[in-house]
Amino acid sequence: MGTPPPAAVRYGSAALLAALALAGCAGSTSPGAPTPDTATTPGRAAPAPSTPAQVCTSLVSYWAKETLTGGKWSGLDWEQKGLSNQQYDIHEEAVAAGRSEERTAGQGKALELIDRLVAQRCAERDGATGSSDDRKPPT
Repeated sequence: MGTPPPAAVRYGSAALLAALALAGCAGSTSPGAPTPDTATTPGRAAPAPSTPAQVCTSLVSYWAKETLTGGKWSGLDWEQKGLSNQQYDIHEEAVAAGRSEERTAGQGKALELIDRLVAQRCAERDGATGSSDDRKPPT
């Protein structure tokens, strides 16, 4: 027995994060720890998302806002965040738009823009659950 290869660890971590996000496990985290379900409503747990678009919106919006604000876990890669290829594309678009909005209108407006943009893109792509295998740069 040896140490599992790094790719196996990454895929295992991504699978675990995705499973937790889909399970809506907001109640299993430590108090005060933000989750995609509670990140926008401090002190109140939102109902778990029930459609692929809602899960996508919750997950991608959370990570895009973490990236914009430089949150503790913002440096994780797309696999560690549990994002599909399509969700990662939405994430990158939202972060770019958020950074632009932040320069002109401030961080609060940028975070609002991220929420709106992500919700729209996730709905357009019915949850954006396209493959998470072998991430390739957009063409």
